[in-house]
Amino acid sequence: MKGIRTLLACVVAVVLLGLTVAGPVYAVEQPDSKKTVVSTVSINNADAKELAAKLHNIGKSKAEAIVNYRKEHGLFTSKEQLLNIKGIGAETLKKNKALITL
Repeated sequence: MKGIRTLLACVVAVVLLGLTVAGPVYAVEQPDSKKTVVSTVSINNADAKELAAKLHNIGKSKAEAIVNYRKEHGLFTSKEQLLNIKGIGAETLKKNKALITL
């Protein structure tokens, strides 16, 4: 029993010593070498290629659908009108709302 207590005391002492020697760890902030530039896109003026390049989850066919919708129905008066286009749902609109201008 005495041996177990001694062993346990040694283990606790080693752990405590290890914690005090290690000290606090601080993260080193790396300089941001690559800045992300976010640009907006006008759904009333951009062509399909620009829409596909700047909007998330909008590929060539959805971008062309946006342009076709604009030709058939006139200029967009709200961003939410994109929900009328097949294949563009609420999640896609939410991801792109900050990028879209009229």
